[in-house]
Amino acid sequence: MPGWVEILVRSVVFLIVLFLITKALGKKQMSQLDIFQYITGIVIGSIVAIHATDVTTNAAYGLLALAVWLLIPLAVEFTALKSKRFRNITQGKGTVLIQNGKIMEDNLKKERFTTDDLLEELRNNKVFNATDVEFAVLEPTGKVNILPKKENQPITPKVIGQKVAPEKEPQTVIMDGKALLEPLANASLNTDWLETELAKMNVSIENVFLGQVDSDGQLTVDLYDDLLTVAEPTEKPLLLATMKKCQADLDLFALATENQHSKQLYQNNSKRMQQAIDKITPYLR
Repeated sequence: MPGWVEILVRSVVFLIVLFLITKALGKKQMSQLDIFQYITGIVIGSIVAIHATDVTTNAAYGLLALAVWLLIPLAVEFTALKSKRFRNITQGKGTVLIQNGKIMEDNLKKERFTTDDLLEELRNNKVFNATDVEFAVLEPTGKVNILPKKENQPITPKVIGQKVAPEKEPQTVIMDGKALLEPLANASLNTDWLETELAKMNVSIENVFLGQVDSDGQLTVDLYDDLLTVAEPTEKPLLLATMKKCQADLDLFALATENQHSKQLYQNNSKRMQQAIDKITPYLR
């Protein structure tokens, strides 16, 4: 077999094997590398590079080495799941860089972290003043996570006592001009509903690049033709406006009538309508 053909075959074989090994090691291998995973990645890459390009090596030995470096990380991860002490050895522990608003200089030196490194990581977390940080930790993966001081944390509805409607992830029901049946089923919808909604917009499904349904069942679309515009969903604002109009009409009727029984009836229903508006408003915003 010519050398170039052997290299081609070896490259394809080792590429497939490397793909399978990466899948077996899981997504963590690609996103968050601890010390042991970093070493594993380097060794596996080196084995593949050597045996894919050097025709004088035995490819079977390369596959055997890859098998070993697949089994060892799997065994290490399985053991780490069972033992916190073993996990601390192989994956390491986080190092506190800022605690109670104070920079831990000794820990910075221990991790060979300069002041510039710390400030850079704070900026990556959108913090530009170290005094705004209550707690910061250097994770084993090398990422710095911070907790801002209470007064510097963003305001949330919970902080101000505001109720908000629960929200689920939007479902992508149209992609590249084709309906996706599984996301439609996840949203408890079907193709008949989708066709009806597109008809309301005067849009054909072939012209839709992307269509999504939110947790309230409202469809939004992006068209292939960027010059065409589609009206934003108006069902929720219209419903809220209609309810407020009904409540205002009840107040008006109560003022207009002289019959005490009717006046009381209108006033009671107006209060009930206002209670309904207060409850449903978070869901219609």
